[in-house]
Amino acid sequence: MTTAPAVRLRNIDKRFGAVHANRSVDLTVAAGTVHGIVGENGAGKSTLMSILYGFYQADGGSIEVDGRPVQIRHSHDAIARGIGMVHQHFMLVDTLSALDNVMLGAEPSWRLNAARSQVRAKLDGLMQDTGLHVRLDLAVEALPVGERQRLEILKALYRGARILILDEPTAVLTPQETEQLFDTLRQLRNRGTTVLLITHKLKEIMALCDAVTVMRAGAVVLDCAIGDTSIEGLAQAMVGRQVNLGRDTHRARPGAALLQAQGLRWRDALGVARLDGVSITLHAGEIVGIAGVSGNGQSELLDALSGLRAPQEGTLVLGGETFTPAHWLSPDLARQLRLAHVPEDRHARGLVLPFGAWESAVLGYQSLACYARGPLMDQARMRADTVRMMEQYDVRPRNAALRSAKFSGGNQQKLVLAREAAHAPQVLLVGQPTRGVDVGAIEFIHGRLRAMRDAGGAVLVVSSELDEVLALADRVIVMNAGQVGGELPIDECTESALGRLMGGAERAAA
Repeated sequence: MTTAPAVRLRNIDKRFGAVHANRSVDLTVAAGTVHGIVGENGAGKSTLMSILYGFYQADGGSIEVDGRPVQIRHSHDAIARGIGMVHQHFMLVDTLSALDNVMLGAEPSWRLNAARSQVRAKLDGLMQDTGLHVRLDLAVEALPVGERQRLEILKALYRGARILILDEPTAVLTPQETEQLFDTLRQLRNRGTTVLLITHKLKEIMALCDAVTVMRAGAVVLDCAIGDTSIEGLAQAMVGRQVNLGRDTHRARPGAALLQAQGLRWRDALGVARLDGVSITLHAGEIVGIAGVSGNGQSELLDALSGLRAPQEGTLVLGGETFTPAHWLSPDLARQLRLAHVPEDRHARGLVLPFGAWESAVLGYQSLACYARGPLMDQARMRADTVRMMEQYDVRPRNAALRSAKFSGGNQQKLVLAREAAHAPQVLLVGQPTRGVDVGAIEFIHGRLRAMRDAGGAVLVVSSELDEVLALADRVIVMNAGQVGGELPIDECTESALGRLMGGAERAAA
């Protein structure tokens, strides 16, 4: 007896005005498998999954679940048919406990204490069965990112999900958390759960999935078993050409020191040393990569160097000026001294999502003389500059008036990078340059960072992707427990050598 597919989409078509997001898409997902869905930013994959989950209504086509035609008008319909979705940006209430987040909107009783007891008992069973352990009584804001991810999956399973859609689930996870998530997804698959995995990370597709569908420009261009393709084949199908994400042949010739930090120390409110005597020098004409497991001081280092956070000890020399904790660098002064910063979290720090693209494209630079028209801002100049940035950095769509929130993650990232590079900085600090970005945009962003180095700039790249650090950096600094655990020229860097330094097993000095 042949088992019906868990999901079958036929001729799904969807337009948003002039944008044809889905073009007669067919998709069949076998029950009890992990099915990858990949494509460039704006390829239509998230739109397709949002139609399956009821966020959008298709303009044409049909949906079958477990072999039966269904109408999914909103997310309640999807949940009733056993479909759950975990979004890239978590849909949790930070101030509520993990338990109350699961219960919210699905309370089994109007008596809250009794309801909590029932929900807790069911969750205890689910956690035991799946290995998705979460501290139920802690507020969500106190949970680390990996635990919030597990909570989102638990919330979907609690509501009876047999078909689970995960949108970029590893975008903010450490390598260890990613492997834990993969172990969980394998367990769920073995229990009969069907998983649809949207990701830009092709290694993850090859490691985890049973089948894969590639979308480009709203249409399916490849649909096959995972054994019938490769990382190179997937990348070429996504972009429509060969993609080079490896290291270039350039040999750095470092020049003058453009930034020097000595002995940076910063303790958080609990007295934990997040930066513990960190010293770093950035030279003209080089890319320095910072490697390390997330949470080992990389974010705090970026904050200190960009002027967002003053350390309690240490000095910083930039543009001929020396800064001490009592009189630390400010972001405004950093821009005047030709230091630019692409933050790790583009939503929280890089953009104002309700703003138009032209407003986000001048954010932080709006007081420059070139944008002044008497006492007013020269909005026409700002819009014209934004269009120019969009053309240079291939930001799509080329609509300077479109709200920042409406662009895909990769295009948002290119917009932030375009803004920070537009005023010819000497020093560029970049946090997670390609987080949640497709392979075509990764290749483009890497090319721009190399071009800035080759023009005589100093680029500091913090990335949780070791492959990215190895592809970009001329030398690599490894951080562990808030300290510099080692420093190696790129020719001496291997994954195993860096892994030992990241784990604190040894130290190395260039």
